[in-house]
Amino acid sequence: EDTSFTILFALRLPRVLLAMAVGASLSVAGAGFQGFFRNPLADPYVIGASSGAALGAALAIVLSLPAIGPISSVSLCAFVGALVATFLAFSLSRFAGDPPPAVALLLAGTALSAFFSALLSLILVIKDKDMHRVYYWLLGGLGMSSWTELITAVPIMVLGAGLVYIASRPLDILIQGDDVAYSLGIDVRRLRFLVASGASLAAAAAVASAGIIGFVGLIAPHAMRIIVGPNHRRLLPAAALGGALLVLVADIVARTIAAPLELPIGIITSIIGAPFFIVLLFKRGRHLGT
Repeated sequence: EDTSFTILFALRLPRVLLAMAVGASLSVAGAGFQGFFRNPLADPYVIGASSGAALGAALAIVLSLPAIGPISSVSLCAFVGALVATFLAFSLSRFAGDPPPAVALLLAGTALSAFFSALLSLILVIKDKDMHRVYYWLLGGLGMSSWTELITAVPIMVLGAGLVYIASRPLDILIQGDDVAYSLGIDVRRLRFLVASGASLAAAAAVASAGIIGFVGLIAPHAMRIIVGPNHRRLLPAAALGGALLVLVADIVARTIAAPLELPIGIITSIIGAPFFIVLLFKRGRHLGT
């Protein structure tokens, strides 16, 4: 009984809770960015958080950086990398105007993603013996889940998701256009900063905890939008629930489908998400063509 309790409490429970927290964070971040950019194809990594996190994690792995107290150096460096990428995207986009237009932030994030990906490739070429560890991390997984990881990451995820939720009502207006938002007295600059900061913070904490898990921030918001509608006060909690369940189910499949081998969660979510993305892209293209 003691062994079963230890397995359940020390291994299974933190993994389940972290899976749900990661899924919820990615989904809220995805929904926030979709409203921010007025683009249903936007995801939590749209302004470079994933590439910054990947570079940070790779540096921690190849340099064999020690943990800081109970916090893994890989998770910490991934989180810092994601925040640095987000900060740089904001800084670069300001050259296009103040407040910067959404497309400027999108282009800055795309450019930074390409730059960080190039640096990551360079590191892997130079330190090829660490390629397997870095590549496995990039595919996402919850194999290193612990209560420490949960306690350090979840408050940041909650803070980020909370910032997005605070902006949910004016975000509904922003979707109708900047001119409409300005005419109703909304501070568009503050609103954009609030949404992008909150979404980036939630995504950074999720990536630092579980690596890069693709498509969750795309699938869950769209599925929940069909059920509860586009109102963000209803959509964000629903997307959080949908994302939590999606990552939890993906983790169970990843652990059992090829047991005793554990697959990265990113493989499972990509298998589900890629067809979903293609259908979404097809529908959007057909809609624009009519």
